[in-house]
Amino acid sequence: MPVIVIGADTAEGAEIVAALRPKSGEIRVFVSDPDAADRYRGTAKVAIGDLSDGSHVGGAAIGAFCAVAIVAAAGDDRERHFATSPAAVLLQWADGLRDAGISRVIAVGAAAELPQPNPLAAAAPEYGFVETAGKQLSAIAAEVAGLEAANIL
Repeated sequence: MPVIVIGADTAEGAEIVAALRPKSGEIRVFVSDPDAADRYRGTAKVAIGDLSDGSHVGGAAIGAFCAVAIVAAAGDDRERHFATSPAAVLLQWADGLRDAGISRVIAVGAAAELPQPNPLAAAAPEYGFVETAGKQLSAIAAEVAGLEAANIL
């Protein structure tokens, strides 16, 4: 089933995309870095845009079953034009994913980075979370791939 990785231009995102490739029929990536977009062309469907704009994220996610949201991308040093705080960016993502009809959201990050209430948890009928603190990138990617392949969370 189609999966989109939001923030695939992060270290976590790149590792997750590589882990998902053998298992998923269609991989989409949402990035804001044109160089990262070029690296993914030919292996994934690429959307490039403003990560702080929920309509950009949601438009890229239409028709996907699962969205993998790299929480660090909501607050790193990239340029943002709409939402300016990490919490506001996550709210934009949740709105866009809800509008796109996503069935499953897997948030990837440190629990301390997630605002409460967590807008991503309410963005889809199924929600999963992968804690990144103290884990190797390969272990994070394997956990995400396992959740993405699961019949139900």
